Amino acid sequence: MNATDHGQPEWHLDSDASGTVVVLSGEWIAQDGRIPPFPADGLRQVEKGQGIAFRTESLGRWDTALISFLWDLKQQATRAGLELRTDTLPDSARKLLDLLPEQPAPPPAPPHRAFAPVTAVGAYTIDSLTEIGTVTELGAETARGALAAATGRGRMRWTDLMSNVRDAGPSALLIVGIVNFLIGAILAFVGAVQLRKFAADIYVASLVGIAVVREMSAVMTAIIMAGRTGGAYAARIATMQGNEEIDALTVFGIPVSSYLILPSILSLILTMPFLYLYGCLIGMLGGFCVAIGMLTVTGAGYFHQTINAIALSQFEFGFVKSIFFAALIGLTSCRIGLRAGRSAADVGVAATRAVVVGIVGVIALDAIFAVIANTLGI
Repeated sequence: MNATDHGQPEWHLDSDASGTVVVLSGEWIAQDGRIPPFPADGLRQVEKGQGIAFRTESLGRWDTALISFLWDLKQQATRAGLELRTDTLPDSARKLLDLLPEQPAPPPAPPHRAFAPVTAVGAYTIDSLTEIGTVTELGAETARGALAAATGRGRMRWTDLMSNVRDAGPSALLIVGIVNFLIGAILAFVGAVQLRKFAADIYVASLVGIAVVREMSAVMTAIIMAGRTGGAYAARIATMQGNEEIDALTVFGIPVSSYLILPSILSLILTMPFLYLYGCLIGMLGGFCVAIGMLTVTGAGYFHQTINAIALSQFEFGFVKSIFFAALIGLTSCRIGLRAGRSAADVGVAATRAVVVGIVGVIALDAIFAVIANTLGI
């Protein structure tokens, strides 16, 4: 490129013995924003069959702005049947112009999507089974990592586990307590409205106790953790994926399942059963407050009725359910984070998807446990 300052970019048509000449002058720099366009009828006065040459004695610095201008000229010359002689252009400009086609490529036709429901169902089934197999394999690797960590041969850092336990356990006590207290109060209020008609006020304690211990505490605590902790796990791993931290761990030979996923899942499995028991107590307290305020029930009577109504097997059933809920939330959230893209928008998508999948999965798994409990007579 010529480094001489030649001022504003300009062009005009001239003629000589060889035919039409395009005279270029000035500095053709895109950043300056002064590049003149080549009009659609710029070659209307040139007779068909003539050649078009260039004169560049006054041409200063140039960049891709000049190439864009020359390409517009090249396309119009091709449509008008004119020969474009580029031998007088700078060598680098001529080589770049020769790389461009005479006409831009037409846009690709939109793909034809035939109506094939069987194919769509088959593809969805295969993808679903593949994903289930991947999550199962991830769970197996995590279980092996947990056994290795228990025997002192694992790659998991105990500081990571304690940090995740603190985030998933004590930090969640407030929101778990508020939600379960309100759930117990709502159950007591609804039960009181109906049982009062039959002078069976005391059975509000049984209603609240059985509902909270058997279903509501485990399910509501799991839903809270899916929205609070599961989404955080997915967003954290998706951010590491975008920052190429996952790739760095793989390059250094550090297993992601032991370093990242195992502390996350294990912290949920350790804290969810205790959060479930805590939710049961707070839910019963909510029902107690409503019953004392609305009904003619004494505190001792409410406590005695609750103890008689709830069997130990109900706590055991809810305790087991909470462990499975924790494993489901941890596995799906970490898997969704690992599948996320590398942009900032993908982090939000991964967090949203983890919350949705976690909540739906918890409810579906609770339905399976309800069938199992009915079969076993629990």
